Amino acid sequence: MEALVTTWTDHNADRPISLTAPSGIDRAAHHRLDEAWLAAAWSHPTTRCFVVSGGQVLIDETPDGRTELVMTPSFEAPLTEAHRYFLGTDADGVSYFALQKDSLPGRMDQSARAAGLREAGLLLSPRDAGLMVHAVALENWQRLHRFCSRCGERTVIAAAGHIRRCPACGAEHYPRTDPAVIMAVTDDEDRILLGRQVHWPEGRFSTLAGFVEPGESIEQAVRREVHEEVGIAVGEVEYVASQPWPFPSSLMLGFMAQATTTGIEVDGDEIHEARWFSRDELGAAFDSGEVLPPYGISIAARLIQLWYGKPLPTRSV
Repeated sequence: MEALVTTWTDHNADRPISLTAPSGIDRAAHHRLDEAWLAAAWSHPTTRCFVVSGGQVLIDETPDGRTELVMTPSFEAPLTEAHRYFLGTDADGVSYFALQKDSLPGRMDQSARAAGLREAGLLLSPRDAGLMVHAVALENWQRLHRFCSRCGERTVIAAAGHIRRCPACGAEHYPRTDPAVIMAVTDDEDRILLGRQVHWPEGRFSTLAGFVEPGESIEQAVRREVHEEVGIAVGEVEYVASQPWPFPSSLMLGFMAQATTTGIEVDGDEIHEARWFSRDELGAAFDSGEVLPPYGISIAARLIQLWYGKPLPTRSV
């Protein structure tokens, strides 16, 4: 009988995983089909908007050292009609929109710079990071799903960017989210299993991960992916946390998993190398540069840190 899924207690819960902290934004989905309300919100003087292009936005540093999204009042925004996405409102009633464009606008002061989520997600406030991840996810979906999967006709944008409708057959298409499991696997000696994908550079190791297949539970996906990639059997699985990961459309479901075997047999297709590490071995590998720590924005970093027991070395993006 398969071991049941339990929930891991994250003792670092007071320091939220990147992109998961409460943003203070109410997505206000009930307004998305109200064209009159959306028009009034767009024309309101307090409304703020920003441009998203190719997964990037403009960010800038404030005089007090914070990093913020570059946002403008709606009346100063570049022109676009179809690719204007309503993201929600804050506690003060300010509405936020994202504008999808082919390129980011220039800045007269030259101080702002373009950044993707891997960089900006670590720097922005929870509000700005939440707005950005919402906008990037919508942009990715909009760019990749322009045609109806039922009849092939070009679809049109509706619901303030959250639906695409087919004018030919009437089908409605919604933003896609692909569930993926990511797991820190440990053994009876309390070592952690880390792997290196075939296309990763030398020294880059991380937790194993993979997509949930149709008709499969998430715990089944954890066990299947670990066995397929490195030939190791997994028993107990403990859920830790989730993280939106729009690269282009994943939701990462994080787990701690207990191995019941330790013999590694990499598949060679996805995983090129996998190794067991004790804490001392991993610390020494970090210090020597033999192993590069994962990006701080990723849930992989938190999973490894939960086992490691202290912050991981920082890594530049």
